[in-house]
Amino acid sequence: MTKEQFDQEKSYRISVILSKELMSKGLITKEEYDHIDTMLLEKYKPIISSL
Repeated sequence: MTKEQFDQEKSYRISVILSKELMSKGLITKEEYDHIDTMLLEKYKPIISSL
């Protein structure tokens, strides 16, 4: 894994954690979370997390 791939993976995972926290607090819905996750996958293209 290159440094760039590692950084993308890290950014994706941090973003997912934050999004899940927002959902658990009722600030976003499950549907909004799913949309955010799709956008994050497209943006960061994580290698491990997309398996």
